Amino acid sequence: MLQLTYVRTLVLFLLSCALLFAVYGLYLPLDVWLIGSALAGLAILNLVTFARLHSPWPVTEIELFSHFCADAVIFGFLLFQTGGATNPFIFLLLVPLLSAAATLSRGFVALMAVIVILLYTTLLQVYQPLLAPQASHQHSVLNLLDLHVTGMWINFLFTAVLVTWSISQMQQSLKQRESNLQREREKRIQDQQLLGLATMAAGTAHELGTPLSTLRITLSELAHTHPNDAELLEDVALMQEQVERCSQRLQQLAHQVRDDQPQAEALGKLLTRVLEEWSLMRPEVEFQLEPLNPQLEQARLLTSVSLQQALLNLLNNAADASPKGIEISVERDTSGIRLHIHDQGPGLPLEQADQLGKPFVTTKGRGLGIGLFLTATTLSQHQGEVRLYNHPAGGTLTEVLLPLLEEESTDG
Repeated sequence: MLQLTYVRTLVLFLLSCALLFAVYGLYLPLDVWLIGSALAGLAILNLVTFARLHSPWPVTEIELFSHFCADAVIFGFLLFQTGGATNPFIFLLLVPLLSAAATLSRGFVALMAVIVILLYTTLLQVYQPLLAPQASHQHSVLNLLDLHVTGMWINFLFTAVLVTWSISQMQQSLKQRESNLQREREKRIQDQQLLGLATMAAGTAHELGTPLSTLRITLSELAHTHPNDAELLEDVALMQEQVERCSQRLQQLAHQVRDDQPQAEALGKLLTRVLEEWSLMRPEVEFQLEPLNPQLEQARLLTSVSLQQALLNLLNNAADASPKGIEISVERDTSGIRLHIHDQGPGLPLEQADQLGKPFVTTKGRGLGIGLFLTATTLSQHQGEVRLYNHPAGGTLTEVLLPLLEEESTDG
């Protein structure tokens, strides 16, 4: 529909120029008011079509077909006033037919062809001649033929350019639509996979409550049964502590998922909290963070618990590959920030490079292939993405792209 407004605008400009040339250059006796009103009607229809594109309702085939019919009727009326089938611009009737052939189904295209053929056939017999019979003696047959041939050449040139441009634009729009549909299909499949994983995780968390309660009761009875065994009581206390930690972790996980609402936060604060938690989880890891400049440190972005967990997953992947010599840096560009994590591990296997990020695909022998999939999904929900490369100096370079808040990105 948008391409149709562009085509109409071009046709309106060219027809207006042709009308001015015919009246003031060739001095043809045309009814300027009728022709002008038809051009004005086409302009109004074009404005209404452009305004309609801003509505939320989708464009249907019947609606698009009605627009092509309106164009054909208006073109037919213009040709009726300017010589009918003798007008060298008679092939203007092919524009709505070609547009319909590029966008509509076979039935609508066939009906559009019938309408155009009927208009052409009618214009063979019924039309207003360009030259009145009494004035024909003022023009020789040769001059009329030259004028007609010249008009035919201009019309052919105009039709060729218009058809090439409009069809290519429509094909590009169709390809873009197909690409969008493909992305939506992939996203729906990804959401279904994520829902399946979430259901399994919720079921597993619920099922873990029963064995934890059993362990808690068993350990309590064991402590009461052997009150004088100091070594055993110490081990029981340690086990009770671990059971309580597991239970609290499950409750904390449920609360975090329920209350996980994105909020604005400074980049420096986010990185500090994530790296501190990571250091507690993996104290054996040695990493180096490139200092942030004050402006980048205060840059704000939307964060959430799930985003923090996604960054922790990527850091843990780097630590699993090589716990020594991990380099972390952040840079800013026009689209947001880029977080780089460079480990000194063996790098990515080329045969699995294209599959990384999909569920159950892993480069670890003991991994489930879920962490990177959940990380990529979480970053996508935050309008970001993750990319993995083999670094030229060895190891893997993990690149995380995240957008900044609008006020921050516009200031940069």
